[in-house]
Amino acid sequence: MARKTVTMDAGPGVPAGSVPGVERLPAGPTVFAGRRAELAALRAAAARPAAGRSPVLVLAGRPGSGRTALAVRFARTVAADYPDGVLFTRLSAPDGARVPPARAARLLLEQLDPAADVPLPGAAEDGRDEPACVALREALTGRRVLLLLDDVRDAGQLWPLLADEPGCLVLATTAGPLTGIEDIDPVILGGLDRQASGELLADLVGGTRLSCDPVGGADLAEACAARPAALRLMAGWLRGNPKTAVTDAARELASVLGEEAARPAADRHKTARDGAKDAGKDAPNDVAKGAAQSVVNGAVKSAAQSAAKSVVNEGKKEEKAAAPKGAKTAKGARAGKGTNSLKDAKGAGTGAAAAPEPPAEPATDPAAWVKPAPEPAEPVPVPDNDPLVGAFTLVYRTLPAAQARMLRTLTLAPAQTADPRTASALVGCPAPDAAATLAALAGRELLAEEPPAPDGTPRYRVPARLYPRLVRLREHEDRPAETELARARLLERMVRLTESARALLDPAAGPAPDPLPAALRLRSAAHAREWLLGERDLLLTAVGDAIGQGDLDGSAGRLVTALLRALPLTGGAAPADLHRLHELVLTVAERNGRPRRASAALLNLGDLQAAAGRWELAGTHYRAALEHARSVGDQPLCARALEGAAGCHRALGDAVRAADWYGRALGLRQSMGEQAAEARLLARVAEAHTAQRRFEEAEREYRAALAVLRRLGDARGQEAVGASLADLRERLYAGW
Repeated sequence: MARKTVTMDAGPGVPAGSVPGVERLPAGPTVFAGRRAELAALRAAAARPAAGRSPVLVLAGRPGSGRTALAVRFARTVAADYPDGVLFTRLSAPDGARVPPARAARLLLEQLDPAADVPLPGAAEDGRDEPACVALREALTGRRVLLLLDDVRDAGQLWPLLADEPGCLVLATTAGPLTGIEDIDPVILGGLDRQASGELLADLVGGTRLSCDPVGGADLAEACAARPAALRLMAGWLRGNPKTAVTDAARELASVLGEEAARPAADRHKTARDGAKDAGKDAPNDVAKGAAQSVVNGAVKSAAQSAAKSVVNEGKKEEKAAAPKGAKTAKGARAGKGTNSLKDAKGAGTGAAAAPEPPAEPATDPAAWVKPAPEPAEPVPVPDNDPLVGAFTLVYRTLPAAQARMLRTLTLAPAQTADPRTASALVGCPAPDAAATLAALAGRELLAEEPPAPDGTPRYRVPARLYPRLVRLREHEDRPAETELARARLLERMVRLTESARALLDPAAGPAPDPLPAALRLRSAAHAREWLLGERDLLLTAVGDAIGQGDLDGSAGRLVTALLRALPLTGGAAPADLHRLHELVLTVAERNGRPRRASAALLNLGDLQAAAGRWELAGTHYRAALEHARSVGDQPLCARALEGAAGCHRALGDAVRAADWYGRALGLRQSMGEQAAEARLLARVAEAHTAQRRFEEAEREYRAALAVLRRLGDARGQEAVGASLADLRERLYAGW
């Protein structure tokens, strides 16, 4: 049977394939069916005139509703309308962790212009005034860019990224309403319609198999609540069981859902493999049978219609609990114009899109566009009796032991994203075996394909909808020692890869590390640079996760050191990356009671802030470094911290404090006999005296600096200080 997929015109302008950034979008499913009404609604909303800011389209749906796949599909169809590029980032991790808008803004800035200067993090990573968010909005001005923001948790993540540029378009996916953002009419996703469900199953399982049992196909779609993720999992299960009838698949799913409904809540944290056994022990047979029969008779039948309703109810609860003081409630939002109230989703289960409303007049004050909500505490849950969980349970039970272990262990990967290099380290197998296992899991619809690495290495990601269940399975089936060993292997693999990349980029820096196996080896300096830049975010995430857990500080520290040495050699290391690494060094040093290392990290952070012209923050870091250095009596670190703080006072125009701090640093350098530093600080003190119009003291310090430089034989230094002294004398003679 030929595949029946939704297609749309790419729109006027350049071909979509030539638009920069399209390649960074998730691959999306190879088979796509239905959603014609939703695609049309998105297209119509994107065509509405906007004023005041970038228009925002919102796709809302429960986990497994296919909101990301639909967003990617739509983005590809309209990419040609945005010739300046397509940007993509996720605002939630699979574990539910919320990505701060500042971090998302830095990623988007790098995508927009890899050569751009990405601002350092501010004091807080939320808020419209955060430097990276301000820089992103400025960079988008005058451009036509499509921003796809996946898994937005709350409006506080979205509103700092909204530019004052009507030519851009923001497409956001979310599990619930984004309360408070003005002029949004969300498209709510329920299940697929009957025809699309049949087409999807036929394409994935085989048209002949479905045409022989159309009633079974309809029953299976009904048992899955017509949700794409559950349908894909069941299609993968049917492909792995070629002799099983489609009707039997619906019956098996109903049985598993009945077991889940019959099991006590305390027992639902057990593994998918033990589900049937535990249900039989904990509940009488007639209860389990009755629950399963109720699923067959229609308990799941209404799930498609209730999917959108549950999104509305969840949004109302979230809004009542989390709406800030003065923000519109759900009830008030429905009464007003253009607010993001999820309207009655009647018919959303059959694939209908939300009906559009007349656009409201745009707000002119950016602060009025949104009322940011507090950060949600937990990810959106998937109930244990959800068809998605039942389909996953069936598929998981049929996995070979090696594939099941790999799937569980991938929850430990940074950002739950892995390639054969990282996957083989996690499970301790050869890279070719890991590659085959990853491909097999993706074929069973258990992993999502990500864009490949720059060197073509395939990458995969654990879907967020399956992550909580897989973590529970891992905690139940794998010993804690095995989990810790897997994490340690991953960090050591990353250390070796990073060190080998550094050796290729700078062969003269020192002896090369032991060679890696051929399947893991980086082939050249160009390959090493591509790998470091392509895997940079995952490397930073890995070391951040390890330091956050605090039990592998040794391996994490080695990885930080390797990255600090290797990333600058690529020529593409952003100061924000180095800032993040030095912050991690500081965390480990303070946790382990190592004040010298903490002081050094604070000095490096101060240097980065000073280079960015953020003198107040730099001074704060230098003063904290001084306290750590004094606690252990480390004079060189104290002198460096004093000099850094003095430089901040000098840049801020406080000559009095600059002279004081330079003077204290000078005393330390003189006591240590560091003549070059002594000459430099004497000149700095003279400059501070000059700024205070204390010319005699300034002339004395310049002469002292010249004397030190003569002893050192530093001709260039003598020339520079002599010129400053001559300039000072000229001013004095002029009657200054």
